[in-house]
This record gives sequence, structure tokens and C-alpha cells, in this order.
Amino acid sequence: MSLNAAHTQGPAITLTQARLLHLHAQGLLQPLRRRARRADVVAMIERMRLLQIDTIHVVARSPYLVLHSRLGHYPRVWLDEALAGGRLVECWAHEACFVPAVDIALHRGWREQRTHHWAYRNAAQMHRDQRAGMDELLAGIRHSGPVRAANYARAEADKGAAKSGWWAWKPEKRWLEAWFALGELMVARRDGFQRVYDLAENVLIRLDPPFDHTAEPQSVAELRRRFIADSVRALGVTQAAWVGDYYRLKPTVTDEELAPLMANGELLAIAVQGWNKPGYVHRDHADALQKTSLGRLRATHTALLSPFDPVVWDRARARAMFGFDYSLECYTPEAKRSYGYFVLPILHRGRLVGRLDAKAHRADGVFEIKSFFLEQGVKAVPALLAAVASAIITTARWHDTPEVRVTDTESTALTKMLRVALIAAL
Repeated sequence: MSLNAAHTQGPAITLTQARLLHLHAQGLLQPLRRRARRADVVAMIERMRLLQIDTIHVVARSPYLVLHSRLGHYPRVWLDEALAGGRLVECWAHEACFVPAVDIALHRGWREQRTHHWAYRNAAQMHRDQRAGMDELLAGIRHSGPVRAANYARAEADKGAAKSGWWAWKPEKRWLEAWFALGELMVARRDGFQRVYDLAENVLIRLDPPFDHTAEPQSVAELRRRFIADSVRALGVTQAAWVGDYYRLKPTVTDEELAPLMANGELLAIAVQGWNKPGYVHRDHADALQKTSLGRLRATHTALLSPFDPVVWDRARARAMFGFDYSLECYTPEAKRSYGYFVLPILHRGRLVGRLDAKAHRADGVFEIKSFFLEQGVKAVPALLAAVASAIITTARWHDTPEVRVTDTESTALTKMLRVALIAAL
């Protein structure tokens, strides 16, 4: 605790002010005040530092939804075009992520430090056990050009095999992913969200900005410092224990490790009321820190968040920051779920106020609401319900499922109030 007293700067900020600083850094404090532009996609990912990829598409696939929460209505193809145009790159970061092309040297330099990650462990094992097949696949790509996993037929013997996860994939898909994790292949583009793999050398030369092969590589210590600083910047304000999760750094980041970054002025340490540890803010957010301490940062945004949004992906951080205990239940047996299969956290004016279990029926143009919950202590006042209804309708229209249908079989009083608010908002 002496570190807190000796090194924090300025008066303590409240937990509410810390939330505002966090949402400011994440681009979720206020809605965009103009129409989204193509460049905003890359700019927002640069702001967040990374954008997690997940293939579940009960609603929109997560990366598109994370951007929609921040940019409002935008064509989803803009993300695909940014990848194909070399302004973004796919790599392992928090998990599989889009990252700015300018950062790829950092991630390739850090690859050897990710050997604890399941993707790298599986890739290394496969490289040991199935080297001949992997080498043959790589030689084929070198000769014939980019491929999708769909270009390879599944052998009859593999069909219906009782496997799950990585091991349920056909061999070629596993080999493609292994070479991707090991750095020999990269994702050139996506076709219908399917990865198109090419030799890393071919992808790197097309990046914008181009990859500089002549640049002096950074040391492991320098790379770790950079990832730590970028994590603090992206989070707005954070405790040391939460920093490492952003890029899955091992070992855990400590207050002692952050001390040199405070000494050189890159990080500021502040006290946050209710926290028994210092909070850290990047110097780029010094003005925002001053504004929030003076009560001049205001949250006006209401949005549905992806389960893979940086705001909620760290369960401990979401609990401490928002009092919001969240876990994705799609992998939980139905009988044991508390809220639903694919539950979207609801952000409203600086707080996580509720959850929405939703499903998009694209062929029918229907956005289904299976259940709706408000957090304990959150009152279902008309203004909140109207804002949530508007966010639902906005998301549904962006997703090309403009008909909003509430199918909650419990038919609670809260659900009935939401129905009324939706009708009023249409």
C-alpha cells in the first residue's frame, strides 16, 4: 500500500470517473457525431490496439459488432477491405485478432514469447508429429498461391469423427492454422469470413505501411514494455494486475514492473476510490484524466456490446470497474445458463446496466430478443428503456434484420415494458 501513497499523483478520482476514462479510451463514451467513414475502422482498431476475432454469429460476428458499438452504422465490408488492403493484419494477440499493420513487427518479434498459448503449443506439437504433411502443404502454397481451408476436401475417414475443437478440423485446416501460428503463413484476406492463407513474405510486402525487413529487431524487454504501455493506453485507467491480459502477457504485470514507466513519465499513477491498488493512466490521456477529475467527461452513449468486447472480456476487471459479473454462456449446458446462449452486455451512459439474449434470423430479417435483464439496483425508468430500445433497433437495422421480435417466454413485467419502448421507438 506504500506504493499507492508514495507514487500516486493528484487527488483521487471516483470509480465513476475511472469508468468514464476507461470508456473514453475505448471509444464508447459518446456516439460518433457524424456518419462513419471508411478510415474510422482502422482508426478505431488503432485506438483499441487490437480487435478480437470470433466466428460465433448468433448476432453479428464479434469484430463487426465491436466496431458497430463505437461507430454506429457502417458497411461491414469496410473491415474486410482494410484487411485485404494491408492496413490491418491478423495475428495472435489477446486471442486471434486484427491489429494495425504498423504493429506487425511487434507481434512477429514477440511470437517466441507466446509458447504458453494453446495455439502455439498445438502448432509446435503438430510440427513435430506431422512435419511431412505440413511441409508438403507449405510447398503447395509456394507453388500455387493463396488457399482457403475449403480448397481441401475432407477425407471420408475423418467425416463424423468424434473430435472437438482444433482436432475436429481436417488435417489441412490444422496445418494451415499451425503454419499461421508459427509465422510461415499469414491471412491475405477473408472470403465470406473464411481465411485466405498466403506465404507471410507475400502478405508482408503488401502491407500499408510496408513491413521493414531491415529494421533493427527490438529486444524482448523492449517489446514487453511496448505492449504494457499500449495496454494501459487502450484501457484508459487500469490496475497493474489487469494489464497483462490485454496482450496475454506472461508473467503477470506488477506495480514494480510499471515503476520505470512512471519514472520516465510514460505512465501516471493515480488513486481510485474503492481500489486498494494504484490505478495507471498513460500520459496520452493526461488531458482526459484532468477533465474527468473536474467532472467534464460525460457519458451519453447507449450500445449493445459483444461478449468479446475489451470492456468485458476480463471478468475481474469488469467486476471491479462496473460491478458487472459477466461470462459467456454459449459453452455452458442450457440447463445451467443464467441468462442465455449469446448474451450482449448493455452499456448505458457510462454503466453496464443489463443484458440481452438475442439472435439474428438473417433469412427472415428478424432480430429476436429471447430475454432481457437489468442489473440489480438499475431501475427500469422510461428514459433508460427508450435508450435501450433505440440501441436495439439501431443494431437490428445495421444488421439487416429490421424486424425486432420479443419472444421471452417468461413474459416478465420488464419484458413487457421493453416491448412498449420498442413500439414507441419505431
